[in-house]
Amino acid sequence: MSSTDAQLCEVFNSIQGEGLYVGERQTFIRFAGCNLSCQYCDSPAALNITKEYGVEKIPGTRQFAKYPNPAGINQLIELVNLFEAPKLISHSISLTGGEPLLQVDFLKNFIPALKEKVSLPIYLETNGVLPDHLSEIIDLIDIIAFGLKLPSATGLSPYWKKHRKALEIAYMKEVFVKVVFSRETKAKEIDEAVSLIIEVDNNIPLVLQPVTPSGSIKHRPNPDQIMAFYTLAKRKIKTVRVIPQVHKLMGVL
Repeated sequence: MSSTDAQLCEVFNSIQGEGLYVGERQTFIRFAGCNLSCQYCDSPAALNITKEYGVEKIPGTRQFAKYPNPAGINQLIELVNLFEAPKLISHSISLTGGEPLLQVDFLKNFIPALKEKVSLPIYLETNGVLPDHLSEIIDLIDIIAFGLKLPSATGLSPYWKKHRKALEIAYMKEVFVKVVFSRETKAKEIDEAVSLIIEVDNNIPLVLQPVTPSGSIKHRPNPDQIMAFYTLAKRKIKTVRVIPQVHKLMGVL
């Protein structure tokens, strides 16, 4: 990937609907392209690189202007500045996807330039399987939403070793782990995820996210699963939250 241009899916300002910062307003930069294809993915448009990306004209309207890919550093900073014109509105800038770390060479140049113009924390959402890429920009990131992937939910192979290595790097900054689970998820899998986290530090917060039905996933986890998984995790991790995708309830992006 280019060090001065980014392949994007969309840029918008909205309410964070997942994780510990749910309810906070952020400007989202959604990067195009992903190294995974989780069966619960709610942003399938970001899986592939396209000729154009969208910029929401007014937050909350879902009306997008089209811009050609790729986007240059200065152009993207200008777009972020437009959303951040009402000062003291947003909590942070969210780098999301897709998988932002696939474009790590761009991020190494973009984030320092962005920080010169916008004094907000940089919030990285990552699938946690690219530890080497993460290590290249860890000093530039303020908050990491670390998506630990369960095979029962993703429909993919496990990534325990890569997750462990990446979490050890993420631990250098503020980090919380988000685990999406489905009706097919078993307690043993949650326990393995919990064990991985506490091997790094049991102070790392864990967010258990019941999957939102979409695509091939037709059902939410059962209430008894949710209670059991919370109890299992809470016995070993100090901060555990059960938080579904709140933005889906609000009808925002």
